[in-house]
Amino acid sequence: MTDVTEVRTGSAGPKVAGESGPEGPGLLPAVNTVVADVLRPQTVAIDCAGRYPGDVMQALGKAGAFTPHLASQNPVGEMDLRGSIEAMTAVSAECLSTGFLTWCQDTCAWYVENTDNARLKAAMAGPLARGEVMGGTGLSNPMKYFSGIEPLRLSAVEEPGGFRINGLLPWVSNLGEDHYFGAVFRVEGPEPREVMAIIPCRTEGLTLSQNTEFAALEGTATLACRFDDVFLPRFWVLADPVGPFLQRVQPGFVLLQMGMGLGMVQGCIELMREVEPRLAHVNCYLEDRPDELAEEAEDLQAATAALARDGHRVDPEFMREVLQLRLAGGELALRAAHSAMLHTGASGYQAKSAAQRKLREAYFVAIVTPAIKHLRKEIAERLSARQQEAAA
Repeated sequence: MTDVTEVRTGSAGPKVAGESGPEGPGLLPAVNTVVADVLRPQTVAIDCAGRYPGDVMQALGKAGAFTPHLASQNPVGEMDLRGSIEAMTAVSAECLSTGFLTWCQDTCAWYVENTDNARLKAAMAGPLARGEVMGGTGLSNPMKYFSGIEPLRLSAVEEPGGFRINGLLPWVSNLGEDHYFGAVFRVEGPEPREVMAIIPCRTEGLTLSQNTEFAALEGTATLACRFDDVFLPRFWVLADPVGPFLQRVQPGFVLLQMGMGLGMVQGCIELMREVEPRLAHVNCYLEDRPDELAEEAEDLQAATAALARDGHRVDPEFMREVLQLRLAGGELALRAAHSAMLHTGASGYQAKSAAQRKLREAYFVAIVTPAIKHLRKEIAERLSARQQEAAA
């Protein structure tokens, strides 16, 4: 069983003013350098061969990409969700697999940042922010569970000093032998409740396996996690019970995903503009032209920046706005990828072309939890509740 003393940390402390970090203009140039020099040469292999870009993730951590939204790790001591979203956008424009891994890392660190478990936060927040340890998020199933879409897959019994967990999470990403991920389990007993914790992948009784092959994002280390009488010490608990904690982290969880959607749209617009010199005379007859998509993307960026200022708000109206924004981002990503494929034509239809890759990746933006259908369900229910309150 992994103990707190085994968490791998580095000697590097928080960045200081003037270094690449969330406090100034240094972050995006540093991230763009990693994208150009470390990520871009691997993008095709990540997509076609399923290569896990561990070196890219470490380089992004050193560049400060995982830090802005974490007030405890941010040199200015403030939460900057917008900064993390912008860094993720730059990564996702090149490679959505790595953009998704960035979201996984950001979200796992977001859980730790917001826990009341001071010992866990002290041990894990810094290493996650610096990319010294990798983290995933196993909240796809719990998000659907709390929305009434599917049952919770993990159950536990409370024992002295911790919990004994059983069950199966079919798909959790950014996993490896020395990685960590967030998970929610239901504690059985006279007063059942849900608890959220960080799970070390090296935990005894936890088996990781690859049980399927995906149309895209094969390089994201997405594995099945089987819990067979896994004992988890209380040290790893993020929230018990989980309800108030989930309300606190959910806006950031969803808002951070805008980095994937906006990056997808940005990358597609770039592809469309690349072919304009030779195809504009015929592409002008297509819908969703690059300038039109760029205007819509700018609107979404502005809306994202506005909502990101209040990433901890828990009122229903704010969360509805967040969900509507995320829905718009997913829908625009689909349109942009479709249009990029049509604009690039036969060159985009080649097996290793960026356009066909982005078309496959865009569907992931649409189905990753919360998926488009999930978002529409949540929005409809919240609107209905508001109408009922107004009529009462």
